[in-house]
Amino acid sequence: MHPLVAVPHVPDFAEELNPEQYAAVMTDARHALVVAGAGSGKTRTLTFRVARLLASGVPAWRILLLTFTNKAAREMLARVEELTGVDSSQLWGGTFHSVANRILRRHAERLGYRPGFTILDSDDQRTLFKALVKQFAGKTTKKDRFPKPELLLSLHSLAHNTGQDWHETLETEYPYLEQHMDVIGKIYAAYAQRKTESNAMDFDDLLLNMVRLLREHADVRQDLQGRFLHVLVDEYQDTNVLQEELISLLAAGERTSLMVVGDDAQSIYSWRGANVDHIFNFCKTYPDAEMHKIETNYRSVPAILEVSNAAIAHNTKQIVKILRPARPGNKCRPAVLPAPDNRTEAQMVAREIDSLMESGIAGRDIAVLYRAHFHSLDVQMELSRRHIPYRITSGLRFFEQAHVKDVLAVLRLLINPRDEVALRRMLMTFPRVGEATAAKMVTAWMSVVNTLTPEAWSSSTCAELMRPVKVAPAVRPHWVAFLDFLDTLRPKDAELTPPELVKRVQNHLDAHLRAAYENYEERLEDIAQLARTVGDSGSLDDFLAQVALLSEVDQEVQQDDDCVTLSTIHQAKGLEWKVVFIIFLAEGMFPHYRVITEGDSDALEEETRLFYVAVTRAEDRLYMSFPRYNGHSYDSQYCPPSRFLTTLPPELLDIWEL
Repeated sequence: MHPLVAVPHVPDFAEELNPEQYAAVMTDARHALVVAGAGSGKTRTLTFRVARLLASGVPAWRILLLTFTNKAAREMLARVEELTGVDSSQLWGGTFHSVANRILRRHAERLGYRPGFTILDSDDQRTLFKALVKQFAGKTTKKDRFPKPELLLSLHSLAHNTGQDWHETLETEYPYLEQHMDVIGKIYAAYAQRKTESNAMDFDDLLLNMVRLLREHADVRQDLQGRFLHVLVDEYQDTNVLQEELISLLAAGERTSLMVVGDDAQSIYSWRGANVDHIFNFCKTYPDAEMHKIETNYRSVPAILEVSNAAIAHNTKQIVKILRPARPGNKCRPAVLPAPDNRTEAQMVAREIDSLMESGIAGRDIAVLYRAHFHSLDVQMELSRRHIPYRITSGLRFFEQAHVKDVLAVLRLLINPRDEVALRRMLMTFPRVGEATAAKMVTAWMSVVNTLTPEAWSSSTCAELMRPVKVAPAVRPHWVAFLDFLDTLRPKDAELTPPELVKRVQNHLDAHLRAAYENYEERLEDIAQLARTVGDSGSLDDFLAQVALLSEVDQEVQQDDDCVTLSTIHQAKGLEWKVVFIIFLAEGMFPHYRVITEGDSDALEEETRLFYVAVTRAEDRLYMSFPRYNGHSYDSQYCPPSRFLTTLPPELLDIWEL
């Protein structure tokens, strides 16, 4: 034994673990799959497994622990140190990317890199792509609406993480970019060349190059396989093709054991490259593998677990397990809240949250979960009206999102032509208009409108009024089109309704939305929901004032730490709250209409897993709601209850009547 290596403290494993956890921790199988259900102590099992290996004499430096987040790695390594007294820095533990970086630092010259390569972060990548777009797309005939750097980066990364050529990913996920394929190819080739010249890698390169190193250099591969006697993998259901190959290469040593821990029922990230088949096929890939199921749940009361077990039972592709409660029961069955429309649903949810907080439940112990971000719009507005503090973990507040602010900018300018902020935002959506050009155009616009009376603004066309404004030849076509568009929003024969205005603005911005955002279709859903909301809010003036006032209220309540959490279910994975509301559980909303119409059974099963994840976030109370109609008048949608509700045994539920 190395003289500086401390003798580990040996925990009482049988005392500290339940029988399922104990069996997984103590196994001597060379290959083991641990299927750990929601709330069953997955992290505890992994950390005690590391402690057991140390206690049995395995040197810390011969253990490799792979995680998906730095936070998970830090928590597990700290817990191992607490359990055993062994310095956790001796362990090889961290994210896939951090471990790859550590190994590549020693061997990158084998791949043609010079010592001391740099890693490009997301800002570095955007800066480089922005320069390349300007270089290769600045003088093409399709320059007007060429994809933004962020969109090209997303396509590039998704292709790597799914093991596809970028052409395939473009055709399946971004078909509206096919017209730009030649230029995109030149940009990607130049990006690779620039990285080589700069002796740099991006985050995807860390995994790509790590796999390439192990494939192409047998001596390095054999050295690492001999070094690591035990490879442990967290959240195995979320691995992509590169991570799976990396695991298999590192664990292929003659004496190396492999333990992977995960839950197929919580695999919800296929859209970013995760492949649930890896966990399904583990025992086929390693025929000698042992499977351990950990099914004792420490999080939820029995009534919630009955619903979660019933929810996932409909999936045909699964590793069957039944969560059993460790906690005693309570008298509250999960509640189903049918509402006549989306605004009433939000009012019911907010009212119940208000009541719960008055009864002594802290806001931080309450969460509202949803399938898509736009589902939260009405709840955000209702909580703000009631001055209930909330925080959003799924991104920006609805009205802070860039595409929503783009639409609102046009509406604001229509009401108030002197709104400089709104005008500048609209001008920045023009191709080849930057801050400097926009500032000049704003100055010219304001010099005109400041001389106008309200009657002159309403009686003349924008094209006539702005004739004195001089713009660059390259920008002029877009400027003229914008002025003509504004005039269509002010017809002389009849005033357009606010929802009609939103729809016209959406159509006008469509090319910009396609080029600017990777999740174009989700942005359209947000704008469609905005149209329904503005249609329910009286006049356009009233609506814009309400949005501004809500923003002020939001700034006030954000200072309060005791906030209700609003989150997409994807962002909520791994978290838990005493009380959970799942909203917009309507067919076509959740599950999503595209999954239903495309008839993709794998996608529908992932939607079911997403619902299961949502249900299993709740500890004490669970509420599930849906609106029978989304919207009151304009574009109102009938919403039958989600199949996730209708297939649950009714005796498990408390169905409310309005």
